[in-house]
Amino acid sequence: MDSTVEPSYAAGSAVSSRRAVTLSSRLAASALATEGGVMSNEAFHAWFEERQRTHALQVSRIPFGELRGWGFAPGSGNLRHDSGRFFSIGGLRVRSDYGPVREWCQPIIHQPEIGVLGIAVREIDGVLHCLMQAKPEPGNANGVQLSPTVQATKSNYTRVHGGSAVPYMECFADPDPRRVLADVLQSEQGSWFYRKRNRNMVVEVGPGVEAGEDFCWVTLGQLGALLRHPDLVNMDARTVLSCIPDWRAGSSTAHGGLHSDTEIRSWVTARRARHEITAEPLPLSEAEGWRRSEEAISHESGRFFSIVAVDVSSHRREVPAWSQPLLEPHGLGVAALLVKRIGGVPHALLGARVEPGFLDVVELGPTVQCTPESYAPLPAGDRPRYLDVVLDRRPERTLFDAVLSEEGGRFRHARSRYLIIEVDEDFPTAAPEDFRWVTLRQINELLKYSHQLNVQARTLVAGMRTLP
Repeated sequence: MDSTVEPSYAAGSAVSSRRAVTLSSRLAASALATEGGVMSNEAFHAWFEERQRTHALQVSRIPFGELRGWGFAPGSGNLRHDSGRFFSIGGLRVRSDYGPVREWCQPIIHQPEIGVLGIAVREIDGVLHCLMQAKPEPGNANGVQLSPTVQATKSNYTRVHGGSAVPYMECFADPDPRRVLADVLQSEQGSWFYRKRNRNMVVEVGPGVEAGEDFCWVTLGQLGALLRHPDLVNMDARTVLSCIPDWRAGSSTAHGGLHSDTEIRSWVTARRARHEITAEPLPLSEAEGWRRSEEAISHESGRFFSIVAVDVSSHRREVPAWSQPLLEPHGLGVAALLVKRIGGVPHALLGARVEPGFLDVVELGPTVQCTPESYAPLPAGDRPRYLDVVLDRRPERTLFDAVLSEEGGRFRHARSRYLIIEVDEDFPTAAPEDFRWVTLRQINELLKYSHQLNVQARTLVAGMRTLP
């Protein structure tokens, strides 16, 4: 990295303003480099296809009785690892004042340790590049996806499994604060994880950091194009990309929001104070409505998701063979964001979502976030608001449309269709109490802090930054 480049995160002075402009212009230049820098698009796809062949995983469903190192705890029935680390699956009883169902039980993943999701960036030939990894995960439908430089739980990087060290972990263990572009704790799926958080980091590194065999340097512009490919850029990469400062936030479209920043913050606080949710961990064996067989833990209705077991073998992972449980959703999810220009300024319609695993009751999510088939048995009035708008969308108004995978280390074949839909000018600007129109600049501000936007919304933010 050029030693004359000034860090750009300081605030409160004219110097910090100049630094912010410097970073914004560097990020914008990288976003415009859609044809590639160090690696052309054609070369990337050839490299990635070769990595997919090299890292092919053999994954097969097995009965719970064949899990190695995992078992159901006597009494509670919780599914846990013998070491007490990694993660466990217990039960949860939920009582809420939100949604058509106000009380239920379910299995949920407990993973209290905070993992690291980090992307190293480096200026090469005058353009910022991101160091990305071709990483296999047992739950990915297609095996290998593009992940951050580092994607590791504490159990991984402290080598509880006895495997090899996590590459590039030293870039994120104790970085120089002047090289940190983003560093924030973010949640994961609040319906499937209990208070799970990861440290999302972007750190600028110097010329001594080179790409290893399973890594490549790509521009933000290339990543934006790759986001539109099905199941290519993984969830962990998408959430970190959303935390990079928005290089367009200082443009002429940055001001003139329907609501002021203070109004948005007050609304979020009011939603958190208004909604009540009680999520009480309980033994998995006491989760009412769920049945355990030799091969799955499933809801008696056949809906929602199941807990299953898999056996995995790989020649290139930190551990060459292992078995583990995974959460397997039933059906393709939909995460959709409605967008509209209000007073000439682009806005997105965010919803205040209540999920039992959130640390702070409410996080802002997409306009629509659901698995449509789970609502099929319910009356029309209990369907998620705006779902019909999404299902009846017109192709010419659909700005982003990609089926993308959720986290492949804990979920099996979990996929969602991510959509950004521009609504007509006469679409109501007035929104129900759990929704607000928010500008891109306001979204960028919210992403500087923990637990503001949920993981599905963060994927859509990454998608929005690819739009013209």
